Amino acid sequence: MSRITAVEVFPVAVPFARRFVLGSGAVGTPDQAGAVVFVKLTTEDGVVGWGEQRALPSWSYETAETIAVVIKRHLAPILLELTPFDVELFHARANRRLSPAVSNGFPFARAAVDIALHDAAGKLAGLPVHALLGGKLRDTVPLCSAIGVGEPSAVREHALQSSDYTAYKVKIGGDPVADTAAITAVAEVAAGKPLWLDANQSYRPTALTRLMDAVREVPHLHCVEQPVPGTDTLALRRVRELIGLPVAIDEGSFTAQDLARTLRLDAADLVVVKICKSGGLRNALKTAQVALAGGLEVLASGLTDCGIGFAAALHLFSQLELALPAELNGPELLTDLYVANLDIVAATATVPSGPGLGVEVDEERIRAESLDLAFL
Repeated sequence: MSRITAVEVFPVAVPFARRFVLGSGAVGTPDQAGAVVFVKLTTEDGVVGWGEQRALPSWSYETAETIAVVIKRHLAPILLELTPFDVELFHARANRRLSPAVSNGFPFARAAVDIALHDAAGKLAGLPVHALLGGKLRDTVPLCSAIGVGEPSAVREHALQSSDYTAYKVKIGGDPVADTAAITAVAEVAAGKPLWLDANQSYRPTALTRLMDAVREVPHLHCVEQPVPGTDTLALRRVRELIGLPVAIDEGSFTAQDLARTLRLDAADLVVVKICKSGGLRNALKTAQVALAGGLEVLASGLTDCGIGFAAALHLFSQLELALPAELNGPELLTDLYVANLDIVAATATVPSGPGLGVEVDEERIRAESLDLAFL
């Protein structure tokens, strides 16, 4: 087995093509880049594996600084004792070094490393990542358009520009009046496509009932995602009993164990699976398996992933039955993905077939744009 001999970390400010705002705050604008941490693993045979993760502290607690430091100071020493195939052993040792406590222990940092391990392992084995995970069910993954919080005219225009997409995720921000106007504006041009509402924890149960009353006649509302704080599963259960629309859990379910508790409380109808919050590909699969075993449907999502994370998500979601098209919005929202060999036509992405992630990383650009974090 080829051991890992080098771990490199590159924080980069990745520019946005358009403004994107969640209920929990801004993600990025053309004038406000988003921080992404790229990870490069090199083995003694010279095989390279790449991973990445976006830092979005308005969504979760990890910043570019914490992700970079955790990888360099805490995860790299573990990796230098392993091969790219030792994924479960890596996570077990990371758990001992960075105790998960009430979370899964810096999942964004671990997800970046986990993706790089799978990329390198696939290249060593001569297999695409989806084959390492058990094989794909389909060759393509349809995508869902992500429409940020905004004025009705802006969200309507975004929906019109995204007519190739077969579903819309509409971000809502906690104001029933403003959100009703935005949802209605998208529905007017959605042409019968499903609308997936995402509150990003911005609602109280009483305010959400007012919103649901106001949009009750809007057609094709599929579900509302994480309307209440992720730490308040009982409020999510109460919302589910009140509103008459399927409820999805996202920020309240980082791990398979989190979802098992949600199932026990009968607090959700669907779960959003993300590689970043799960801490990697295998852990994301574990969450999906708990969901399916418990009768919950699976929604696929990311966090404005660049090309490396986007490719990893395609490998993962190609083997799952999804309730809606995948909301992997990096290609829609970012100016560039820092990789070649991605095939996206008419809002449908082809699952890469080459070894590892199957994409060619623009290492020269990543190195050139890497931020100088002196404390590393």
